Amino acid sequence: MAELILVNELDQQIGTADRSRCHSGKGILHRAFTIFVFNQDGQVLIQKRSKGKTLWPCTWETSCSGHPVVGEDLVAAAQKRLQEELGVRTELETHGRFQYQASYEDEGSENEICFVLAGKYDGVIRPDLQEVSECRWVDANELKGEIADSRDEHAPWLITGLEVVSSQGGTDG
Repeated sequence: MAELILVNELDQQIGTADRSRCHSGKGILHRAFTIFVFNQDGQVLIQKRSKGKTLWPCTWETSCSGHPVVGEDLVAAAQKRLQEELGVRTELETHGRFQYQASYEDEGSENEICFVLAGKYDGVIRPDLQEVSECRWVDANELKGEIADSRDEHAPWLITGLEVVSSQGGTDG
């Protein structure tokens, strides 16, 4: 299995570690990305994580998220993951990044510098059912309301990532 990129608070690479080590206990700070795909109506595609996921199963998250590996370009890694997980091919732009640490029950944690990417797509979605239990398009303001009403049904990187992409004008469609 590919090694994830360990980073410091400045996102400078300081080493590598396998996925399980990065997500054990309080987690080890590593590089990640999350993607927001918007349609021509300005709606964002969100997915519900499969029940087979160790961390945050059956919760709503961004269109797609993942980790680049050593030597892999961040945008290329994100595009690859988006195609694997949802069958979507689109150009992506970076809209900033954020750092967070969040624990999920006794299962482990995310501890990431997470880059926020966004793109546009209006085609067919073909989710990998090992990764995704369902997908839906939703207005960004409606999604913010859903998060306010039921925060625990949404992954932490969706909540913060939506704030980042919104502040950068990425939710304008």
